[in-house]
Amino acid sequence: MEYNFESRKLMLIIKKWKYHLLIVLVVASAAAAFFSGPKFIIPMYKSYAVVYPNNLEPYSKESTTEQMIQIFQSQGIVDSMIAKYDLAKRYDVDPHYKYFRTELLRLYHENVSIQKTSYEAVEIEVLDRNPDTAKLMVDELISLFNKKVRSMQNEKFSELANAYAGQLKRKRAAMDSLRNVLQDLGDKGVFEYDYESQQIMKSYLSNLEKGYSGKSMKEAKQLMENMGKYSGNLVQTTDMLAAEAKTYVEVKLSFEKEYRHVVSNVTYTNVVTYPFVADKKSYPIRWLIVLVVDVAALVLALILIAFLDRKSFSAS
Repeated sequence: MEYNFESRKLMLIIKKWKYHLLIVLVVASAAAAFFSGPKFIIPMYKSYAVVYPNNLEPYSKESTTEQMIQIFQSQGIVDSMIAKYDLAKRYDVDPHYKYFRTELLRLYHENVSIQKTSYEAVEIEVLDRNPDTAKLMVDELISLFNKKVRSMQNEKFSELANAYAGQLKRKRAAMDSLRNVLQDLGDKGVFEYDYESQQIMKSYLSNLEKGYSGKSMKEAKQLMENMGKYSGNLVQTTDMLAAEAKTYVEVKLSFEKEYRHVVSNVTYTNVVTYPFVADKKSYPIRWLIVLVVDVAALVLALILIAFLDRKSFSAS
């Protein structure tokens, strides 16, 4: 009942003061339209892109999408954007202002938005007074991201490649040392244990059976002595060389894998939506400003009229 009474009273006030309220709405609309114009509010154009991370390895528990956002928001990329597009001048920030950098970073993050979408992609959004510049800034952000990740990956993979290169050098030195031992054993007539020991024994027994006692018998006997003396060293050195050769191949494959990452020129983004030059401003939305101002002006006018009406009623 009280609600109906208040509603009826409000309708009576509107009916009584309708022309005044209409004038308020017209004036408010005109003022809002005028003061939201380009002379007072600089129009801003939006360009955006949607990208997925590619060829990234997640750190800790964060996803590659979260890692991508962190890199986009890294200070190195922010500083590069500020320097390339002279954003201090573009955002009209006084370089002598006490909180110059704080204000500049605030405006940057106000106009450059990096957010995760519901599909685990990343949306890059840039607002600027020039639609061409907004599009170029989105392109530059993607380019800087690829350069930043490539630099990070190269640093990591270069360390691994250098470590493997050092290991390969040590393996080659070890194999060369073992080959020198085998060469020394070869000079003593000890080459291959299984086959050679059989041949030496066969030659020695043949000479013994035939009653040879000359130079050939002496050489066969010397070879048998060398084989008995150095065969253990021969077998051990041969096994060590085979083991070193096997690990050398494994290390070489690991080195080539890491080195391939260093010299490769891969990208780290899959662009789903490419940025484009906007043909319509995104800010300010003048009709919305006019609507909000009209509603606010109407409410204030009604409150003022109701107050004056009540005051005049009380006075009478």
